[in-house]
Amino acid sequence: MSAPVYLYTGPEIGNRNDQVESIKSSLVKKFGDVDFYLQYASAVKLEEVISTLRAESLFIPATCVVLREAELIKKKEEIDLISSWLQSARETAVLILVSDEISVDSKLDKLVPKENKQIFWAMDESRLSVWLGKYLRDNGYAAEPDAIDLILDLTEPNTSALKMECNRFFLCFQKGHLITSDDVDAMLAHNREESAFTLFDAMAKPDESLSSRFSESLSILQKILLTKNNSPVMILSGLSSCFRRLELWHSIHAGGAYLDDFALKTKGFSSKTARTQYSRASRVWTFGQCAAILALISQTDSDIRSTGMGLQETQLYLLLYEIIMKGGARCAKYEPA
Repeated sequence: MSAPVYLYTGPEIGNRNDQVESIKSSLVKKFGDVDFYLQYASAVKLEEVISTLRAESLFIPATCVVLREAELIKKKEEIDLISSWLQSARETAVLILVSDEISVDSKLDKLVPKENKQIFWAMDESRLSVWLGKYLRDNGYAAEPDAIDLILDLTEPNTSALKMECNRFFLCFQKGHLITSDDVDAMLAHNREESAFTLFDAMAKPDESLSSRFSESLSILQKILLTKNNSPVMILSGLSSCFRRLELWHSIHAGGAYLDDFALKTKGFSSKTARTQYSRASRVWTFGQCAAILALISQTDSDIRSTGMGLQETQLYLLLYEIIMKGGARCAKYEPA
């Protein structure tokens, strides 16, 4: 019998959350009534989590704790505590470890049976396009190809975010409705929640001053960080995706080359919104600056993983400063905006 501990990691939070829900449903089916808890490693002591799992109830036969931010569990005493609990753990007490990152501490990883862990990798745009079309059909809707492309342009690249945005169509249109680009523009483009993609849009405004872009971008970043569904890893992943696309935009327009709408669509720039956005962004950052910015994003991701939650906001603020105010150059020392 496998130990009652699971580990699900990776940035594809939609499929990852579905797997967590599948485990929870199987527990209900097996034990009837289950006490479910959702905890965050940054906000709870691990001793409290293990205490919850060890406690037995006279009225509810099973307990399940979903512990997010599992990448923060690194201390030897924390690993030992989980190991000690597993030596006598009941099958009615289940721990599900979840992380937006690809991996957790190697010693923690070794405590989880191979069959109980999975990495949920991010989907590329072609796979997301297929997934989105099927999701809409399964819910009784259809969408024009250009509408699918525009939804992907305006939404973070994971199935959880796509489901959330599609709910707007389900609420506003009857089943059988064919979703058009105009529908997407009206429902999403003008009613967007803040995300890494709206952050990129605010950063890429060549007609505004550097200080104005920096101030607006900081405000958006702060709003994103206030939502529990977003993490530094997701923000950095979104920004990295935007700058990789900007690199592609530069490369296909190198030497003043002109591409018509069909050619741009084959390169992944299907919607007018995306073309306008990346044309504008190309006036802000050169191809070389994109490469430097991607290196900064990668380094910031590495720094946050190694230092944990304590400095993450400062590290993200510094990243924005280096991208906007310094065009991708690293700060040697603090320079007031």
